[in-house]
Amino acid sequence: MAIHDLLLAELEGEAVRTRASLERVPADKADWAPHAKSMKLGKLAAHLAQLGGFGVIMLTTPGLDFATSGMKPLVFESAAQARAAFDQGVAAVKAELSKLPDDAWTQPWTLRMGDKVFFSGSRFHAYRAMYLNHMVHHRAQLGVYLRLLEVPVPSVYGPSADEGA
Repeated sequence: MAIHDLLLAELEGEAVRTRASLERVPADKADWAPHAKSMKLGKLAAHLAQLGGFGVIMLTTPGLDFATSGMKPLVFESAAQARAAFDQGVAAVKAELSKLPDDAWTQPWTLRMGDKVFFSGSRFHAYRAMYLNHMVHHRAQLGVYLRLLEVPVPSVYGPSADEGA
């Protein structure tokens, strides 16, 4: 089995779980944050939604330099808009992932801001750490935000207190 087949199955599962969380973000609470040092809910949801497509960069380039990339953050408008952006990004990642040969996973990949390097390692480790694990991390944050706002938290890897299955 090719590496990309294993990762496609994992991505599909994580995407379903992430989409369920994004669908519950209340637009009227976009400016809410649980703490002064925390991201506002709308910014967190938009960042998570935009991460849906971030993996394409890892799969198609040798790195990303935020200083020269021209990337602009998504601005949260609604749960539907965030979910649509996420779905579009995940579809693009799946398309690129399915084409990647096994030997491409050992190629170097770097994330930086000018001279400051945030990550340097294999494409495989970049994809796992900077894409999949990053997505899971922010989805977990979003779950905490939803709980604090008394919005039902979806089941992720097992039942939540709000959903039995």
